[in-house]
Amino acid sequence: MGQLTGKTALVTGGSRGIGRAIALRLGAEGARVAVHYGGNEAAAKETVALIEAAGGSAFALRTELGVPGDAEALWRAFDAHADGVDILVNNAGVAGPGLIHEVTEAEYDRVFAVNAKAPFFIIQHGLDRLRDGGRIINISSGVTRVAFPGMTSYAASKGAVEVLTLTLAQTLGARGITVNAVSPGTIETDIHPWMADPDARAQAAAFSVFDRVGQPEDVADVVGFLASDGARWVTGQNVDVSGGSGLGL
Repeated sequence: MGQLTGKTALVTGGSRGIGRAIALRLGAEGARVAVHYGGNEAAAKETVALIEAAGGSAFALRTELGVPGDAEALWRAFDAHADGVDILVNNAGVAGPGLIHEVTEAEYDRVFAVNAKAPFFIIQHGLDRLRDGGRIINISSGVTRVAFPGMTSYAASKGAVEVLTLTLAQTLGARGITVNAVSPGTIETDIHPWMADPDARAQAAAFSVFDRVGQPEDVADVVGFLASDGARWVTGQNVDVSGGSGLGL
């Protein structure tokens, strides 16, 4: 039996990349995993199949985030499969043009709607479903720690998530619920096609003290710990999972 046996987890954006790795990790520890996706049904079904092939339990649910009523729609879809949740991982996110003179109002609104507003209301509407002693884990980003002018709106949206994490850790402590954030650095996923360029990949790797590009599992293992009973005394934290990126800056 895994350390999360009997628990139910919801991972937003769980069909690909970091989200898939997190879903697989939680499933491997025994949790029943709700794999949320926005549009790629095939990827979501594949993630569910991978969890089940490893002996776990999972189901997929589709909801578009960043639109009015998204949180309510997400939980309605979830309620069709489960009657409560123990672990909520807000992983879904989008990027966009970053230099301040490049960002349109519509692009700014989209980034904040998905990255900051959606997690806020997903948590708000999920509180009556989240069991006492549960876990909320928000995926932030290393770009909140080091200035990246090319990711201005994205970094700002993730900064909002980090403040939300800190505030909710205090608010929900009385229920034994821990709230933490995880901040990855550059991770090798299919949303970074530029890594196919050896020079670009080498430059990204050099930003870490380990001189390699991060893998989704590097993040998922930390989320797995924060979801476990081993992290029962850890809350209000932002765990840097960037391989020491930018330490010399």
